[in-house]
Amino acid sequence: MKEFLEFITQHLVDRPDLIRIDQEEHEGRVILRLEVGEEERGKVIGKHGRTAQALRTLLSAVAARSGRRAVLEIVQ
Repeated sequence: MKEFLEFITQHLVDRPDLIRIDQEEHEGRVILRLEVGEEERGKVIGKHGRTAQALRTLLSAVAARSGRRAVLEIVQ
């Protein structure tokens, strides 16, 4: 899941070298914390949060295939 999120995020931003993703498991859930450069945050969130919601939907689908749940947090 981490690699999947990294792949998609790299294609959304102009500075993929600033992407940082931390992954931890807590109570049966995989929590992914995404951190990008300050000027890139809007590209990852999108208008009215639509891009972020699409990322969460895709991660949920990937996690469901392995029988887990995923949570995406975009760190400021």
